[in-house]
Amino acid sequence: MARGLIVTGLGLAAVVAAGLFVTRATPVESAAFDGMEADPVNGETVFIASGCASCHAAPDAEGDAKLILAGGQRFESDFGTFIAPNISTHAEAGIGGWTLTDFASAVKRGVSPEGRHYYPAFPYASYVHMTDQDVADLWAYWQTLPADETQSQSHEVGFPFNIRRAVGVWKQLYLTDTWVLAAASEPDVERGRYLVEALAHCGECHTPRTMLGGMDRDQWLAGAPNPSGRGTIPSLTPDDLTWGPTEIAYYLQTGFTPDYDSAGGHMVAVIENFAKLPEGDRTAVAAYLKALP
Repeated sequence: MARGLIVTGLGLAAVVAAGLFVTRATPVESAAFDGMEADPVNGETVFIASGCASCHAAPDAEGDAKLILAGGQRFESDFGTFIAPNISTHAEAGIGGWTLTDFASAVKRGVSPEGRHYYPAFPYASYVHMTDQDVADLWAYWQTLPADETQSQSHEVGFPFNIRRAVGVWKQLYLTDTWVLAAASEPDVERGRYLVEALAHCGECHTPRTMLGGMDRDQWLAGAPNPSGRGTIPSLTPDDLTWGPTEIAYYLQTGFTPDYDSAGGHMVAVIENFAKLPEGDRTAVAAYLKALP
């Protein structure tokens, strides 16, 4: 009897240990950035393409005030409401006290400097594709942005979704650095893939989600319900998006469709960002979308 209890106890301990190992938060290796020279000019381009200010500026921010990343915008989901935190350069209220490794671990792995998982409302499942150079450049540009002392608000997430350790299981299922479009033989398609699948994280809104909230890569960019409950996010697959490449690029610059309609909702901020990027980036996105199966 006693021996059976001991064996059972050891088995349970092994299961717990395995669970803790699988769900651990794994930061990036700091050595990846050794000797790397950062370019803040390129960092600004990465910042714009990634839409950092679109989510982390204050809800009522306009113009240059959008560069004050004070947070506060609310994002509804089936798992609760996530509130964008202050990620300004303020040392206490923001992330001004972070290192480049801390920043890279958050962006590409969803890991905090304290070793906790961030919720995947932060699109690191897309940012995982970012190059280390772009992360370093982005961090260099970040240092030029203003600080703000606004305190971050807590997410409104109930049990069991408030168990951060469980996010480690989610990452095992959905955090991968493999591309959806595996083959990108043309340079413009490759650049478009990097913009769509990584920086601009288009799949986060335009791809259906599984029951656990991961992007269903088998239905990549096939459209999805709006998390706010108002309408749907349209499909961008070639079967459904019949616009030509020039029309797609023009829409990303102006927000106007070939049918004389205009962008609305969160897409307005996406258009504002793409309009600031080089023309070649907009045509690259169009090339990528047309290259999808």
